[in-house]
Amino acid sequence: MIRILLTAACLIQLASAQLPLAKLESAVESGEFKKISSVVVLRHGKPVYEHYFEGDASTLRDTRSATKTITSALVGIAIRERKLSLDSRIFALLPSRAARVQNPDPRKARIAVEDFLTMSSCLECDDWNDASRGNEERMYIVEDWAQFILDLPVRGRMRLGEKRVPPPHGRDFSYCTGGVFVLSEALAAATRARTDRYAKDKLFAPLAIGEAEWVFSPLDVPQTGGGLRLSTLSLARIAQLYLNGGEWNGVRILDRSWVEASTTPHARIDDQREYGYLWWLVPWRSGGKTFASYCMMGNGGNKVCAIPSLDAVAAITSTNYNTRGMHEQTDRILTEFIIPALAR
Repeated sequence: MIRILLTAACLIQLASAQLPLAKLESAVESGEFKKISSVVVLRHGKPVYEHYFEGDASTLRDTRSATKTITSALVGIAIRERKLSLDSRIFALLPSRAARVQNPDPRKARIAVEDFLTMSSCLECDDWNDASRGNEERMYIVEDWAQFILDLPVRGRMRLGEKRVPPPHGRDFSYCTGGVFVLSEALAAATRARTDRYAKDKLFAPLAIGEAEWVFSPLDVPQTGGGLRLSTLSLARIAQLYLNGGEWNGVRILDRSWVEASTTPHARIDDQREYGYLWWLVPWRSGGKTFASYCMMGNGGNKVCAIPSLDAVAAITSTNYNTRGMHEQTDRILTEFIIPALAR
């Protein structure tokens, strides 16, 4: 199903954009791109392009770790309400867990909310390393996920030479889904509301996001590290909220300072990408130009990216889970089709 919405401001722009986006549809339908389920583009805050290769506009999409960025927004709301701070210590919020933690270490006692927001806690947790003690696949086979993460030992790092080179932005990045899950319990302790209910009242309702389907841990804690199902347009609205500086229809949901801090580098992932507060900071190269962006990303190649210089949001959902090239193909959709269409 395809639905194209035109506004007067976007009419001329979309007329020139149709050719590359029509080529995208042909490329997906011919099998050049695998298991792409939907593409939605917002321009100047308005939906200007929607195409659903699977399901329709109401279909809830499992974008896996894109959920993490929504968790960051909830932390920002709790900070705005003065119920939480970046410096809030996790064990101070969850004292019952501190009392029985394994591998005690003074450094663990200092773990703060900001450490989990930036994937830079001291815990030995790395989802990109199958041998890591804290790899998320090991978490899922136990009942108490938060205790599993907090019980982990402190990680170490080998280095060449006697001197340690400080990491960019002062933080060592280590991708850890379990740490973001712990934020679910921290949020509930700070706000006195279960995280899914807090999200519904404080974020989804103001954005007119209706249906949402959460994954829950064996102890019935909402999984803030992944698996939340939302429609593609709902996902795009989350990114648009940040592009709006934290406002929606004249209502302030997030402080502008939180939006700016969230999309500022706090840790370096690799030579090309940096990390904000559970936002991926990615420069897209297209047509000989570089377009800075901040993105929600998840397994399968799912991407929801805000591109400030184009005043645009692109949401691409995919069910191409755990396959080689899953992210590369949605990178191509952005750089070869969507950005050229908008940058004309």
